Amino acid sequence: ALNSLNHDMTLTEFKFIWYMEYSHRMWGRVVGLAYILPAAYFWRKGWLSRPMKGCVLALCGLVCFQGLLGWYMVKSGLEEKPDSYDIPRVSQYRLAAHLGSALVLYSASLWTGLSLLLPRHQLPETHQLIRLRQFARGTTALIFLTALSGAFVAGLDAGLVYNSFPKMGERWIPDDLLAFSPMLRNIFENPTTVQFDHRILGIASVTAVTALYFFSRKIPLPRRTRMAVASLLAVACMQ
Repeated sequence: ALNSLNHDMTLTEFKFIWYMEYSHRMWGRVVGLAYILPAAYFWRKGWLSRPMKGCVLALCGLVCFQGLLGWYMVKSGLEEKPDSYDIPRVSQYRLAAHLGSALVLYSASLWTGLSLLLPRHQLPETHQLIRLRQFARGTTALIFLTALSGAFVAGLDAGLVYNSFPKMGERWIPDDLLAFSPMLRNIFENPTTVQFDHRILGIASVTAVTALYFFSRKIPLPRRTRMAVASLLAVACMQ
């Protein structure tokens, strides 16, 4: 595929791509070992409680699953497509699955680590606190969905279709938004729709994070929680 479609690629350009891929694989293996070897040591020493053993096994399974998913994703970019003269690319579905799995693994590892390091705050279950917790969970789901939509943008090179903001070209809503049939296919395979959805989800995520911040200001919260919400807003603005 590289020979037929990228015949003008120099050896230096190919080496850059190869080393990017190779270093990503090696880094992934190092991360796996950095998790599995200490986990096995702690287990053998009897330092893990029964609930923590279940947690460690689940995270270990996720680490292995993530590597397997990465191989499955790359495989889709190496399959011969006799009827296609497009640039060889991995499946956007598998790319989104690989990214989603990585986010789940990272979040679960961070949550487990922080749960061990920081004691849980014992706060009175007020109506406002329950609403804040629900709002935070909804915002988390929205951010996760936005990140997944970014994988579809990357997989389809949808970022190259329109490069103006807030309008897409001369329009707020582009003409080819629903060009594919059936309609549902546009959400996952039409580069214009994929970019449009990512923009809307991005704006919605920043709006939700901002609203979460201002809502949290009305509630008496521990310093650590206030710092977390303020940091979330800062990172959202930076992103």
